[in-house]
Amino acid sequence: MKKVLILGAGIYQVPLIQRAKRLGYYTIVASIPGKYPGFQYADKVYYVNTTDKLALERLAREEGVSGVCVSGTDVCVPAQGYLCDRLGLVGPGEEAALRAQDKYLMKEAFVRRGVRTAYFEYVDIQNSNPVDVCERIGYPVIFKAVDSSGSRGITKVNSAADIPYAWRAAVDNTRADKYLIEKFLTGQEFGAQACVWRGELRFILPHGDYVFQGDTGIPVGHFAPYEIDEQIIADCKEQLALAVDALGIDNCAINADFILCDGKTYVLEIGARAGATGLVELTSLYYGFDYYEKILQLNMGEEVDFTPVLERPQPNVEMLFCSDQTGVVREIDTSGVTPDERIISLEFDVEPGDTVHRFRKGPDRFGMIVTVGDTVDEAKAVMERAMAQVKVTLE
Repeated sequence: MKKVLILGAGIYQVPLIQRAKRLGYYTIVASIPGKYPGFQYADKVYYVNTTDKLALERLAREEGVSGVCVSGTDVCVPAQGYLCDRLGLVGPGEEAALRAQDKYLMKEAFVRRGVRTAYFEYVDIQNSNPVDVCERIGYPVIFKAVDSSGSRGITKVNSAADIPYAWRAAVDNTRADKYLIEKFLTGQEFGAQACVWRGELRFILPHGDYVFQGDTGIPVGHFAPYEIDEQIIADCKEQLALAVDALGIDNCAINADFILCDGKTYVLEIGARAGATGLVELTSLYYGFDYYEKILQLNMGEEVDFTPVLERPQPNVEMLFCSDQTGVVREIDTSGVTPDERIISLEFDVEPGDTVHRFRKGPDRFGMIVTVGDTVDEAKAVMERAMAQVKVTLE
């Protein structure tokens, strides 16, 4: 039986673990200790930090794994690249993975290759009041921790008064000695899922984003197809191809964040892994194949067929359940939800007694719903009705 090493045991790794078992792989999960749902599904668990490359290499060699896989988080991607290089596995190499995880290295690569992206400057982490940099770039700006994930350490700054909070958020969410300040672009945020395999982009799927405006814009949902001018879609795909080439990433899923500004697509970030917030589910429903399985097969060194199964793409919507307050869950009542075959999934990450946090970043979610329809509008209407019928009581 082939063994797969999955990095992380959080909510976004659970489907990956489940699919791996369904494909007949022996699943080994590495994660720091904690109340992570993926532990219960794994065949074997190692309590190892997913950034500890040497410890991961030791266990991977001892277990004789055939592949290493990630999903939904950037933090462990460099470790995946390291293991692929050291063990001769299929996946992004370490240098490319580092460029796809470190926002400064990423932006530098974009500039060298001519990828359209926001102007930025790199600032020493000890500089807690970079008013001169902000004024030189021009407010509003974005402060970014360069090595975080899930929108942690990323804050919009409208004036000098916002700097202390934004600087602290960056400091608290980084291990680096510098952080980024970049120009805030105003426009329509959207994204794309893609996969590069053996040096070729196998598909590019643009998708719309539902964005929550917290410290910065945070996706809380997605939909496909994304109905927008074909010239913009073509521009988005061209910029994505340039960005992938700039980073040098190969043999991995890709999560891309864009913003449409003055009719042009700007690349915000590219991740060398599949997106979170239901984006693997979105891709699977749209094309008709199980994208989790495709990612696993790719990283296990097997042949992969990305040919769409559906003659007509399936419009679909994914949305997170978020709270506007922090509290302890007393009850989640779904008995009032009207049964509807267009509701593909309605799941919660918490149960009575768990704490739900006021939503400020992606990991603050407490559930997700996935719906389909003949159109995106229909899928969205089904989603909105079902979410309104769910009763969540906090105390």
